[in-house]
Amino acid sequence: MHSVQDIARDIVVREGGFVNDPDDPGGPTKYGVTLRTLRALGRDVNADGDIDIVDVRSLSVDDAVGIFAEHYFAKPKISDLPAPLHATVFDMYVNAGAAAVRLLQTLLNDMLISVSVDGVIGPQTVAACERALEVAPNHFVDAYGIARRNYYYRLADARPASRKFATTKAGTKGGWIKRAEEFIAPKYHLTEAEHRQRVSAWA
Repeated sequence: MHSVQDIARDIVVREGGFVNDPDDPGGPTKYGVTLRTLRALGRDVNADGDIDIVDVRSLSVDDAVGIFAEHYFAKPKISDLPAPLHATVFDMYVNAGAAAVRLLQTLLNDMLISVSVDGVIGPQTVAACERALEVAPNHFVDAYGIARRNYYYRLADARPASRKFATTKAGTKGGWIKRAEEFIAPKYHLTEAEHRQRVSAWA
């Protein structure tokens, strides 16, 4: 089983280096850590008295791993979930915040395991996840990954500026979809033809 630091380092690799895409609501970002996050945490990385884009550029891999482990894994209590869910929920939490937990809770309700959809991991959600893994031990993690993939498609349906994150200019799978499918068994991956059909209305 991978440690939280190992999982966090994998997330850093997926997130990549510094970007400042005007179509990304996160704004200036490095290794998945946004300027907004640094300000919320009061992290003056270069110790110059303010927190700005220079601090984002100054982030190290170790800085990002530490932020993720503390504020995106331990603090939201992803650590309390059953271990098979750690990597996939953690990765989405870095990417989408509490929406990752709400998606998990919605999936549990779809399985007729009743929980509040509030984006907060508490004893009820932990117990429900344990029950889901008992009921569908070979499918629940895949089901979460598929729900995540669908979440990104819906997000891009509603926000045209985000479509470039779900599909490439050539019409192949974009970063969001590839990232979701890293946590889905290959047999449940969409073919490129199925992906093109899903995004055909965006043309």
